[in-house]
Amino acid sequence: MRQFIALIHLFRPINLFLGALSVLISAAVLKELGQTGTIISAILVVVSLNAAANAFNDYRDLEMDQINRANRPLPSGIIPPVVALWSAIILFLVGIIISYQINLSAFIIATFIATPLLVFYTLWFKGRILVGNVVVSFTLGLVFIFSGAALGNIWGMLVPACLAFGFTLIREFVKDMADIEGDRTVNLNTFPIRFGLGKSVYLAITFIILLSIGTLLPFWLSIYGKFYLITLVLGIEIPLLYVILLLMKKPSISTFSRISQILKACIFAGLLAVYLG
Repeated sequence: MRQFIALIHLFRPINLFLGALSVLISAAVLKELGQTGTIISAILVVVSLNAAANAFNDYRDLEMDQINRANRPLPSGIIPPVVALWSAIILFLVGIIISYQINLSAFIIATFIATPLLVFYTLWFKGRILVGNVVVSFTLGLVFIFSGAALGNIWGMLVPACLAFGFTLIREFVKDMADIEGDRTVNLNTFPIRFGLGKSVYLAITFIILLSIGTLLPFWLSIYGKFYLITLVLGIEIPLLYVILLLMKKPSISTFSRISQILKACIFAGLLAVYLG
């Protein structure tokens, strides 16, 4: 039972829930909740590929996580690395096979865009200055594009995809700041390592200000209504202001980790805002 729980933890269930919720939100926004079978299939694809990527990432980052996240399943020794590797391979195949059952567009996105990006991110892009951050952010935004493709309306998902990209970019950048010590030991070339935490804080604040302005555009352009704006202010704009204050007053490793969790909660608020909008 202990190993089973650790395996679930390896897949990052909160992230998987967020991916499944993204598909449901997409269906609701597109008014396609009646496509139950397609929605379930799309959720299974997103969850499978996400879980596979998380397992593969932990397999490759074992040495790093022994410093940054020693309590995770692999560095703690609860799960052997080979189990994580085979779990990733099987789940990637499951996601691709299910996507084939949906439609051609969904299959192409899952097989020839999402899966290669998830694998190449872990193998090559991660740890490169801003490149890795952009790739993983694009992949998260791609969840909405995939959902739109599965439900027959890609264009209707462009705004949620852009919002997901922006939030994830900031969160991944802040995670690099929190992981600076472990990343340095394995010679990763992240922005915080190359330019220091001081400049990283200023860049993070710049990203946050741009995101705060960008999230208002759908309301200003009348894409979403007043309920989007209300949820946006309460669930995103105010927390982002708080994050800026934290970065300015107490720029430390513990603060960066805390901010990462706040930004994860903001993603949920963003999905709610899109739905209500």
